[in-house]
Amino acid sequence: MLKPVAAKGFTLLEIIIGIVVLGIALVVITGALGPLFKQSTDPWHQVRAAELGHSLLNEIMARSFDENSDRAAGEYRCGDSGYLACSNFCNDTSVNQAEAEDREFFDDVDDFNGLTLSGNDIINSSTSLAELYSGYSATVVVSCAGTELGFANEQLKKIKVTITTPTGQSIGFSAYRGNW
Repeated sequence: MLKPVAAKGFTLLEIIIGIVVLGIALVVITGALGPLFKQSTDPWHQVRAAELGHSLLNEIMARSFDENSDRAAGEYRCGDSGYLACSNFCNDTSVNQAEAEDREFFDDVDDFNGLTLSGNDIINSSTSLAELYSGYSATVVVSCAGTELGFANEQLKKIKVTITTPTGQSIGFSAYRGNW
């Protein structure tokens, strides 16, 4: 005669304890991974900030060194003998602000000093790009920096562009513009 087989399985109490342990484990795991989701957007913002910073630096570097520089062919520089002296940008703080309200009329590097951009003002070439850069802001500081590199102070200007991402991270870009 065959022996009856003992029933195997889980009791209701064991199932409830298993569910509770699994729930606690999931809370711990998702709690540890949660901050990583926020950080996963940082590289995306950094790439956009780099694009924006380089674009703004290129726009500024394309302008003349000084208000009195040659704008046509760049054959002479301000301060050369026989030509207009450079503006008093390095010594007079009253000339350290933009001459015009609209970036379209900025004709030399000094005009960008103190410029702060946000929202649609960041991109002035295409309104379709403004949506990509919503939440970003940019500030520009131009300073005389010839002595930093061993030149006369008036011969070099340092352009520093700081881009702030929507997450509050500030990324700086800088370049030197020389009077030569």
